[in-house]
Amino acid sequence: MSEIQFEAVCKRYGEQPNTIERVNLHIAQGEFAVFVGPSGCGKSTLLRMVAGLEDISSGELRIGGRRVNEVPPAQRGVAMVFQSYALYPHMTVYDNMAFGLRQSRQSQSSIDERVRKAARVLQLEALLERLPKALSGGQRQRVAIGRAIVREPQVFLFDEPLSNLDAALRVQTRLEIAKLHQDIGHASMVYVTHDQVEAMTLADKIVLLNAGEAVRREGSVAQCGAPLELYHHPVNRFVAGFIGSPKMNFIPAQFDSANPGLARVRIGGKDFELQVDARRLQPGAPCTVGVRPEHLRLSVAGAPNTLSGQVAFIEHLGEASYLYVRLPGGELITLRQDGRLFCEVGEPKHLQLPADSLHLFDEADLACRRTAEIEGLSRV
Repeated sequence: MSEIQFEAVCKRYGEQPNTIERVNLHIAQGEFAVFVGPSGCGKSTLLRMVAGLEDISSGELRIGGRRVNEVPPAQRGVAMVFQSYALYPHMTVYDNMAFGLRQSRQSQSSIDERVRKAARVLQLEALLERLPKALSGGQRQRVAIGRAIVREPQVFLFDEPLSNLDAALRVQTRLEIAKLHQDIGHASMVYVTHDQVEAMTLADKIVLLNAGEAVRREGSVAQCGAPLELYHHPVNRFVAGFIGSPKMNFIPAQFDSANPGLARVRIGGKDFELQVDARRLQPGAPCTVGVRPEHLRLSVAGAPNTLSGQVAFIEHLGEASYLYVRLPGGELITLRQDGRLFCEVGEPKHLQLPADSLHLFDEADLACRRTAEIEGLSRV
């Protein structure tokens, strides 16, 4: 069994407030969990606690049902791939991958079988006699992953393994890690990254971690769930703003009224409708409307749910163009359009906010439930 269970896990350094606060989390056997969050939120600390490289201040950590708080790293059944490749420069690829097995006194036949099997999976067979200096960055990272595979662990731990690679190699190696997860379905994988693309494409489960004062108020885990669950149904403004690139647009508003499936707010003196349940809000209360760049539509002046502004910046990416539209109140709104769209800086634009794609956050930045969630229409 390779499931991982965090039960009220906390981490504290000296007299400082807890770095990790009240983590309750279950990672199922064979699941690929990604820890993501802003710098300093404790992603790597949480991973190192699983590895046994950091002590747990309070709470319990279980791997395969066994409490491992005091179990040495070598006896936990985990293998870790670090951000730096940490290869022995004087050893060949074969010897780097075999080193840990030799230290644990495995037979030579078992070592050779495991190393060559891992080399086939990672397409390293032709490189086994090379030294690390003769390898590219992507090849070195695959050797580091292979060194973990040969140990046949219950749990694989990845600490930002792609951060030293260029853009093309990141994509290639990301695909290789995804394939590795499919090929080794019984082992759980825990992966730390600051890259949302890695998190969204690799994860079965994303664990988004809080930072700063939110850790003390709410605990370290801001939201945990499937990638599209966090994308389409964020529980608060922090999650909504962190997941997605470009990030969600936020527009200050004033709450007006609501019934079970429809809310009305005022933005810049105009009425807007949202398909959310906001009956807990009080009329006149400040709130925030959220909308993702791909959900905004170009419209005409005076149409319902429409804001007007001027194009301040344009980014052409080929398949898409991002327009940054400045509203009269000073807010800068990002709009995703087809890459063939032509417009100029300073040109007026009218943006329609579709009622079924909008999010509403109260004064405490908590999300109101969207109508699709209430009616059970979500496909996430």
